[in-house]
Amino acid sequence: MDPVSTFQIENLAALYQPGFIDAYLIPWTIRILTAAAIWFVGKWVADKLTGLIRQVMTRAKLDTMLVAFAGNIINTALLVVVIIAALDHLGIPTTSMLAVFGAAGLAVALALKDSLGNFASGVMLIMFRPFKVGDFIEAGGISGVPEEIRIFHTVMRTPDNRQITVPNGQITAGAIINFSAKPTRRIDLVFGISYGDDIRKAKAIIEGIVTADERVLTDPAPLIALGELADSSVNINVRPWVKTEDFWPVRADLLERVKLAFDEQGITIPFPQRDLHLHEVPRTLKSAA
Repeated sequence: MDPVSTFQIENLAALYQPGFIDAYLIPWTIRILTAAAIWFVGKWVADKLTGLIRQVMTRAKLDTMLVAFAGNIINTALLVVVIIAALDHLGIPTTSMLAVFGAAGLAVALALKDSLGNFASGVMLIMFRPFKVGDFIEAGGISGVPEEIRIFHTVMRTPDNRQITVPNGQITAGAIINFSAKPTRRIDLVFGISYGDDIRKAKAIIEGIVTADERVLTDPAPLIALGELADSSVNINVRPWVKTEDFWPVRADLLERVKLAFDEQGITIPFPQRDLHLHEVPRTLKSAA
C-alpha cells in the first residue's frame, strides 16, 4: 500500500477515536452553538430593550432626535456586550483582548479622528438642540428639513424630496440658520417703479394689497417706505410680518397681486434695457480699406 495513503488512513482513524470526540469535537460544537445562541438571543434582547427605552422616552415627550440618537447609542453598547459574552463563552480571553483594543485605541482614534469628531458633534447637537425634527434649516451648506441625528451624520430632506446625509462635524463647523425657530417671519420685498410714476399712488396700491391679505399680521405693522433712488428705478421696500408657515405662500401672492395691480393702474416696473446705436461708415473709408 502507498505510504501516503497509509498515513491518511491513520490520521482519519485518530479523528474518530472516542477520546478525540469527547475531548474536542463535542465540547467545541457545544461552545460554538452556545455562542451563536448567545449572539442571536442577545441581539434580540438588545433590540427589544432599545425599543422599550425609545417608547419610554417618547412617552416622556422628549425630542424625536434625542430619542433616535440615544437609541442608536444604547443599541450599539448592548451589542458590544453581547459580542464580548459570546467570545468569552468560546474560551477567548476577552480581558486580554480588551487590553489589546485599549492599546490600539490611540492608533484607531488617530485614524478615525474625523469619525470621532462627527460623533462629538452629534452629541453637541443633541445637547444644545439648535434645531428639531421638522424645522427648515440651512447648515453645512445644505438647506432642508432634518429627519434624524445619527451617531456620525444627520439625515436631511431637501424641499425637492431628496435625502442628503450630512456629517455632524460639517454642521457644527459653520453657522446654523433655523428658519422655523420663531413663530413669525418678515417678508422682505422690493418693488421698483420708474421715475415718471407717482410714488404716492404706487405706495397706496401696495398698502391696499398688503392690508387686504388676512394672513399679514397687524402687530408688528407692515412697513411700506421708499428704499432707494436707484440708477433706473425708484425702489419701494415692503416689509410685512406673517406666521412662519405662511411665509412662502404670502410672498408669492403679494408679488403676483402687486404686479397685476401695477399693470392695471399704469405703474411701470423698469427692467434692464440696452440701446444699440449704428453708425454708417462713409463710402470713402470703405474704399480706402
